[in-house]
Amino acid sequence: MYYPECEPASTDSMFRHLFPVFLSLPLVLSGCDQGPVAGAAPPEEEGVLVVATRNGPTTWYVGPDKASAGPEHDLVEAFAESKGWTVDWQVHDSTAAVLAALERGDAHLAAAGLTHLPARDERFRKGLTHGEVVQQVVCHREDRPLPDTVEELAGVDLHVTGDSSYVSRLESLAEDVEGLGFETHPDVSTEVLLTRVAERDIGCTVADSTIVQVVRRHWPHLEVAFDLAEPEAIGWYAAASQGDLAKATRSWRSTGEGLTAVAAMREQYYAYIGEFDFVDLRALNRRLDERLPRYLDEFERAGETTGLPVDLLAAMAYQESHWDPLATSPTGVRGMMMLTRPTAESLGVADRLDPSESIMGGARYLADRLERLPEDIPEPDRTYLALASYNIGRAHVLDARKLARELGRDPDSWSDMREVLPLKADKRYYPKTKYGYARGYEPVHYVQRIRNYRDVIARALDSD
Repeated sequence: MYYPECEPASTDSMFRHLFPVFLSLPLVLSGCDQGPVAGAAPPEEEGVLVVATRNGPTTWYVGPDKASAGPEHDLVEAFAESKGWTVDWQVHDSTAAVLAALERGDAHLAAAGLTHLPARDERFRKGLTHGEVVQQVVCHREDRPLPDTVEELAGVDLHVTGDSSYVSRLESLAEDVEGLGFETHPDVSTEVLLTRVAERDIGCTVADSTIVQVVRRHWPHLEVAFDLAEPEAIGWYAAASQGDLAKATRSWRSTGEGLTAVAAMREQYYAYIGEFDFVDLRALNRRLDERLPRYLDEFERAGETTGLPVDLLAAMAYQESHWDPLATSPTGVRGMMMLTRPTAESLGVADRLDPSESIMGGARYLADRLERLPEDIPEPDRTYLALASYNIGRAHVLDARKLARELGRDPDSWSDMREVLPLKADKRYYPKTKYGYARGYEPVHYVQRIRNYRDVIARALDSD
């Protein structure tokens, strides 16, 4: 739930770390727990599930379209829908605040990327598990040499968010490692501490691998020094008085509906990110400042004309040409959107090297790819299939959709189609298709990279 009456945290403290000129993490809300609900009736009585969470890219956030989103958001909403309940989101700034709210009885459930720990199991009722994370020590890549053992953390300027699994782990290690010290920040999130490491305000921090995976795309100079612990389960906790609720979440997790919801969450937020590429992401973040402003009006004009999101068009153009209007490939495709000559002529593009013409032409061509797909394909799968069609051609996508049906896969699901498309390069399959061989793995990588770039670009545009 988005509460417009909530005031953002001070720009002199938190926002200056989350919103540099061309980069933002999701909107951070301060003081958004809309009054205590201690003693509230169980959710099944009033049909309202009160959930404590924290603002962050791996939990809950307000996206560029002003709608709430995030891995924990989507999973909780799916669980609540299965029960016929609505969700009352209580958004906090840190893990410590989330757990304090749950302990006070201000919420039925905490869903905030929480590691399941024995100490927490004693205070709360353990709910479903939806993944594993590894605690990682993260420093600035230029602060060499980086620590690569626990012993080498002695004397390091180390900061972690308060009441976290990181504190528990470090306290345990400090018993055996002389000189291992760290500073805790109860009211500061892990994402903010990572930003401070990137800006070299502090030395190092500890973060879950999922958070590092998402955040370092925006701050490429963050580097994982080493893993601090073995993989640990993350999931939900219910208030101590909500044993039935905790059990219900665990039971739902094992149902077909729960398994599908977890898989969808992972696909939506993590599956496409892939291996970290420092050089690529450093270049993208630099060009967000140096190149994108020159062409932003053209992307906005193309978006208004076609109805396509500006961040999507910008991400596609970056994948095609790195926003270079003079880009030319060995095969003869040219310009910002890398149009072939026949495609440009069909779209009325007279000069492929004119950025205005190229951007509008590419946007119109993607809109056409989208229009030619069945309207009942759900989003975002329909957009991903349209992007694949832009890259490899509509005929090969039609071949792959037909092949998917023959193999018992869903041709409307990008998750299935990204496995089927590469079969267009497999001699066991492509001879049987109408249009024959194609490098079907290329559109899979193409869509993956556009999704990755779009995340970074969207937050940059939103911060502006």
